[in-house]
Amino acid sequence: MAGIWPGEIQCVALLTFDIDGASGTINRNPDAVNMPTALSMGEYGPKVAMPRILDLLDDYEIKSTFFVPGFIAENNADLMVDIIDRGHEVGHHGYMHEPPATLSAAQEFKVLEKGIGILEQTTGLRPLGYRSPSWELSQHSLEYLASLDFRYDTSLMGDDAPYMVDTSKGPLVELPIHWLLDDAPHFSYSPAMGRTGPMKSPDEVFLSWKAEFDGLYRYGRSFHLTMHPHVIGRPGRLLMLEKLINYIRSFPNVAFMRAIDVANLWA
Repeated sequence: MAGIWPGEIQCVALLTFDIDGASGTINRNPDAVNMPTALSMGEYGPKVAMPRILDLLDDYEIKSTFFVPGFIAENNADLMVDIIDRGHEVGHHGYMHEPPATLSAAQEFKVLEKGIGILEQTTGLRPLGYRSPSWELSQHSLEYLASLDFRYDTSLMGDDAPYMVDTSKGPLVELPIHWLLDDAPHFSYSPAMGRTGPMKSPDEVFLSWKAEFDGLYRYGRSFHLTMHPHVIGRPGRLLMLEKLINYIRSFPNVAFMRAIDVANLWA
């Protein structure tokens, strides 16, 4: 065993995607239901970008995890089946992209149960992983997840490799993330959501993600990307992701894994 990973693995790479579609836009700004342009930007993700992303992953034989709000799953049932049929994992991501910290305790639990039911219905599988919308957990979230038999959460930033979190209902594996390895802070521009910062070029983001991979590889940790199809799925950005995949593949002893596979290793 080399370091924290089994066998000769030096670093694990997780390419994960949040298929938010228009759910985040509607949740943050209910008036967006009357803004066709704002909605269409989100809908580009499941409708246009996802087939390209799935084909790219197939080309490199990479299995990934897709976190999906229930609203998106029930309106894109064929896509959910396609994701599962290609060997990927589907995780829980709320119903209408509701950050748990903005909900009452009862509302949060209801959203968790509702999302579980929709994902089971559309994929045939009960979700075992959870990512909180906007990475805003509440004080109840981890306990609720354990009580509902989730195996892992991926919403915290306390390490750069998996770690265990204890709850009164049992332990969970935490697969930590970071804003640096999220495409939205680099690329998002949406006046309807109050995001008007300058967009970075794909070359800038490639250099940033490359540098982080170099460091995580050296220390034998996990390189965990969080991406959104309507963001990363623009053609020039998707070419950048392919370039990054090829860069990562040039290193020995890197394993691309789904989130559930990493959680099972850790548990």
